[in-house]
Parts: sequence; C-alpha cells; structure tokens
Amino acid sequence: MKIALAQINCIIGDFEGNFSKIKDYIAQAKSQDADLVVFPELSVCGYPPRDFLEFTDFIGRCKDSVQRIAALAEGIGIIVGSPTPNPNTEGKDLYNAAFFLSEGKIIGEAHKALLPTYDIFDEYRYFEPAEIFHCIEFRGKKIALTVCEDIWNIGNENPLYDICPMDILAQENPDLMINISASPFDAGKAEMRRDIVLANVHRYGIPMYYCNYVGAQTEILFDGGSLAVSSKGFIAGEMLFFKEDLQVFDTEAVEAATRDNVNQTSRIERIHDALVMGIADYFRKQGFKSAVLGLSGGIDSAVTLALAAEALGKDHVLSVLMPSEYSSNHSVDDSLKMVETLQSPYKIVPIKSIYQSFLGELKPHFEDKPFDVTEENIQARIRGTLLMAFSNKFGNILLNTSNKSEAAVGYGTLYGDMAGGLSVIGDVYKTEVYELAKFINRNVEIIPENIITKAPSAELRPDQKDSDSLPEYDILDVILKEYIEGRKGPREITAEGYDEALVKRILKLVNRAEYKRYQTPPMLRVSRKAFGMGRRMPIVGKYLE
Repeated sequence: MKIALAQINCIIGDFEGNFSKIKDYIAQAKSQDADLVVFPELSVCGYPPRDFLEFTDFIGRCKDSVQRIAALAEGIGIIVGSPTPNPNTEGKDLYNAAFFLSEGKIIGEAHKALLPTYDIFDEYRYFEPAEIFHCIEFRGKKIALTVCEDIWNIGNENPLYDICPMDILAQENPDLMINISASPFDAGKAEMRRDIVLANVHRYGIPMYYCNYVGAQTEILFDGGSLAVSSKGFIAGEMLFFKEDLQVFDTEAVEAATRDNVNQTSRIERIHDALVMGIADYFRKQGFKSAVLGLSGGIDSAVTLALAAEALGKDHVLSVLMPSEYSSNHSVDDSLKMVETLQSPYKIVPIKSIYQSFLGELKPHFEDKPFDVTEENIQARIRGTLLMAFSNKFGNILLNTSNKSEAAVGYGTLYGDMAGGLSVIGDVYKTEVYELAKFINRNVEIIPENIITKAPSAELRPDQKDSDSLPEYDILDVILKEYIEGRKGPREITAEGYDEALVKRILKLVNRAEYKRYQTPPMLRVSRKAFGMGRRMPIVGKYLE
C-alpha cells in the first residue's frame, strides 16, 4: 500500500480555503498513485477552533466539508479530521473525529479518547471522550486509527488518563497504526514526538504513520515533521519542518528501512524557523501586508527586524529610529548600519523635543520630585505613540520587540515598549536572543557585531545598564526557567545553589508583573511554558510576598 501523508497549513474557519487545499493535496496524492492520503487533526476547520465549536453553523459547515471531501474519495482512501456531533443525549455535544473516506462515502470513524486539558489545551471543554475503539479495514489492511493525544498514554502510564486506546485496538491485530495530529511546537518537541511514536511502535510491533499539522494559529505554532516508522523502529522518513509537505510512503519500502532518515536541525535553528513562520502566517492569514517596529540599536529589536524581514520581505518592514538625549551615538549608528545592510526602509524621529515638552507641561504638577521611572516611562510611551501613528497612517502592524526575560520580571512599559499587534520574541529568553543573533549572522553579518557585544541598556537615563538592577542574564534566565517552565518554588531553586535573596526577589518580580502580561500582544510560543493562554496565573495573590 502507498500512504501519502499531507501535512497542511489551514486557516481556522476558512472552509472554502481549507477544502480547496485538501482537494489539491488529494490530486497530488492520486498523481503519485497513493492508495490512501492522510490529513491532520481537525484539518477541515483548522486547529484549534476554540469557541467556534459552540456555533451550530460552524459544525454544520464542518459536516458539509466532510461530505464534499468524501465525494473526492474515488480510487483513493482519505483520512481527514473534523469535529462531529455526539448522537448520544449524555456528554458533550461533539467528538473530535478522524473520518475514513472511500468510494464517495464514510467507511469508518475514530473519535479522540484522550482530551488534553493542560497548558494551551482545553479540549474537554468541547469534546466527549471516545469509549469505543475498532480498527478499520481498507484494501486488505487492518488500520488502527487514532487522533493525536491518543498515542501519548503508552501502556496507560500517563497519570492524566485511565485508558490507552492503542492497547484496545491492538487486540484486533492491526497491520499498521495511523495517527492524525495537531501537536504544537516547542523547541524540544521534535525529539519528544519521535520518542512517543517509536515507543508505540516498540510496544505494538507494527508500523506507524504519523501526520502532523503545520503552520501558525496566532501564537500557537505547528512544525510538521510527520513520520513514517517501520515495525522494527526505523524512521523511514521525517517530513519537512515548518513547511507544507506531501510525501508518499510505500509500506514495503518503509518496512525495508535499515536506518533512520530524520531532519538534522539544531534547537536554535528550529526556534528561528518557527518565529519566521509565525510572523509570516500571522500576517498572511490576517491579510496584513507590512510591519513597523522601533529599532533602538539593541539586540532585541535587531533580532526582531531580521526575523520580520525574512518572514515578510525587507521592503515590508519599516524601522523607526527614535533617539533621545540619552541615546548613545553607536545605537543610532548600529541601527543605520543594519537597515542599510538589509536595504530596508527606515525613518528617524528624534524624541528629545517631544520629551522636553512633556516634562515642561508636567513640571508644575510634579512638585519638584526627583527624576525616576516616571520620566523613563514617558520616553517609552512617546515612542509607542509614534510607532502607533505610523501603524495607523500606513496600515503597518506594530511588532513588539520585548524578550521573555524582560516580560517575566516586568521590565517593560505598558502602552510604551509593550505595545504591538504581535510579540515576536516574547517567549525567547535574553540569552536565547543572543543565540538567535549569532544564528542569523551564520553566513553573513546582518546584525552588526557591536549590537551583539555591547552591554544591554534601555538608554532611558544617563549610563543606564540592565545589570544595574538585574543579575546577569545567564543567571537570571536559569532562575526564570526553573520557575516558569520547571514550576519550582523558591526553596527548590535555592537548593540548586542560587542565592536565596536573589531567587525571592526575581520570583516576586515575576508575580508582580502579571497585570502587565495580561495586556500584552500574543507571543509566538516556542517553549514548553509560554506567557499567555498556556500559563494562567492570578493577577492578585500573595504567593512569595
């Protein structure tokens, strides 16, 4: 049998566009003599549809699309994901289903049993878990068909669940396993995905064909990397990362594999590619054409510019340089060098006179209080206002340039440098931003070396350095990762050798900045625990106080 895996990039709710794409990929699979073509989880409507699933019309259009796709199943089998109504009077209204289509009709249906309700997932809000499992026969093969999370409870060892669908399906002695997924990206997901698929193959002794989603849905990114694995545990093929792809796998050739054929990419390369895809998809799917950002001469805005120029094209990213009386000459010079290297458009709008005007108007009301964060924030908000003016006047979407380390400890100004329609590196720690800069410069210097090597500074007061009020980033980022991603408390982190007072101060900063993060733009997710929908913390609380 020849099985085509079609990892596609859908748009949530774009039924016509998604159907057209699925139709095109079916035609490609037919042209390569495939017996079966497999599409990802909920590919009919796009993933994750969230509360669109509560609209009767939305579900009706999903049903119509499945019927239209079934009409294309002439001479080829098709597996496609869609929500479907639960006919029972008890339980949730919907199942998360994989439809098996052949010769113009539905010949089988598999419902998702394991419904993730953690981090960014909230599937039990919408779907009823499956309780009945049967293999589907097609062209002499008995197929165990599952949906995404259903293969992540191997041997019923995952404490989140009390059932293992494949253990039940294995009792019918299937010839192969097919899993349709929408498994979100994080920097370590490719290795984890391979391990899970291989663990299933080793447990059941049959080959697996795993079809994953690709593309960005606002902040949630999907990296593709679909897999074909032999019963002996060799990865016969791993499909492209971050790109739509169709590959046809002959089951006999897969079984004959004697070595792994996987994508050899580094962690930082995958983060880079994920961010570029995230920017491009956000703009394309929203119908936006161009971006604007504030280019400060610092590492964060430089990396954001480089990523955006790659994603959108250098002519579609406007950089605005807004030097103040505290800006160093090299900040302006470094920024100019970068935009000239990229041949990207820019504007220079000094803010000194605007800032002095603010201070003059406020002086009678400030009661001769000394210079403090107030004056620093005024500069940031002036810049935010100017950037939004360019955004409004020319239709450019403002890209936020704050990194995860700053967002974590609250080192950002609401309605100033925290403004934007999309946060590009808001899930990238400062130390990783430097890694990204070096990766971007791997072949040719795009980001000037001085931007990478100079000490980071917000330049909002004379001789300001980030290290004046924060530990060095290589220390700060480790503590932040332990707290945010490792979910460790102060005693656990201190026990690893970090200064107790420093740990408590950093963790308090993180908690106190929660109100700011509630007002930030969506952040492209590249870690296991990103700020946003996957990390739900109270704004008001006393933990660590």
